[in-house]
Amino acid sequence: MKRTITKYGVFGCLTGFVIFLSHLSFAKNLSYDILELFGYISIFLSLSFIYFGIKYFRDSLNQGVISFGKALSIGILISICVGIGIGVADFIYTEFLNPNFYTEYAEKLSAEGKADEVIEMTSTLGALFMLGLVVVIGFMISLISALVLQRKSE
Repeated sequence: MKRTITKYGVFGCLTGFVIFLSHLSFAKNLSYDILELFGYISIFLSLSFIYFGIKYFRDSLNQGVISFGKALSIGILISICVGIGIGVADFIYTEFLNPNFYTEYAEKLSAEGKADEVIEMTSTLGALFMLGLVVVIGFMISLISALVLQRKSE
């Protein structure tokens, strides 16, 4: 189980890191709404490794059998790896590549009359928020994957 989590967790982590950092770095002229959409797309692409990791473990290493609990735990651990990759990418972007990101985003929200939605954010808090968001979404994907892929021994 550890090898599967490591393998698919690293794939998801690297995919999340590369895609998330790439779309932020190369899309500086896009609106924040489009960047948010790209962010969610990169999160879901990276979290697809949950399904494939659970399926691989069940079919290749566990004789076609996996319990709901084991499938869920594999998925959650993979999602933590993905969250770390995306959180690190977010930190690098907001700390080094675009240190004014949070200030500019707060100004945008204020200009739109959404000043009450502005949260004082640092690169570290942003990275932790992304980690948490990815793990929550990953939990939901893990739950669905575990329900679909669970197979008891006969």
